[in-house]
Amino acid sequence: MKKGKDGIYSKYIKRILDLILAIILSAPAFLIVVLCCIAIKIESKGPAFFVQERPGYKGKVFKIYKLRTMRVETVKDGKHLSDMERMTRSGRIIRMLSLDELPQILNILKGEMSFIGNRPLLVKYLPLYTPEQMRRHDVRPGISGWAQVNGRNEITWEQKFEKDVYYVDNVSFALDMKILFMTVKNVFARSGINAGVNETMQEFSGTKEEALIHK
Repeated sequence: MKKGKDGIYSKYIKRILDLILAIILSAPAFLIVVLCCIAIKIESKGPAFFVQERPGYKGKVFKIYKLRTMRVETVKDGKHLSDMERMTRSGRIIRMLSLDELPQILNILKGEMSFIGNRPLLVKYLPLYTPEQMRRHDVRPGISGWAQVNGRNEITWEQKFEKDVYYVDNVSFALDMKILFMTVKNVFARSGINAGVNETMQEFSGTKEEALIHK
């Protein structure tokens, strides 16, 4: 039963709570971001922020803000560098503590994101989703989500999208509080949402037909 997206909480209360929390966190987050920017600029050249277009609610594209955790150079001595090779020392700490996500409070204030929702992925994935997977965009994207606290890079893309759609159909205050608690727990335990500064998810290339048949 698709109940979450039509509830009073998801339509009105969730946005009000997002705004209240974002306003409360703005001042301390600003100070932390400034300190992180200084560390980033001292260690490597390039901008302190990473800005990229991502699909949001109903697939509408917006610009997401993050702190840069990798060097801007992608090639060294003719060799393409992996994400781990590009990661800076300050970037490891920033990502380990999930501080790279703090600039997204601005996205929340602008109404483009929520604290809890499905993570906004790459724009180039939009044509690859099945109609069911596309439903993940029926809520505002979030800084953390149900898929992020239930496996993140350790589950397949199909499993990730199933959890995203589950969230769409079951969004509630209780579920959001559960995800928030699990997110904080995972950050302190260095697992789940940002476990794995050493791990990167393979790019999504579309759901294989056999995967759909065997569901």
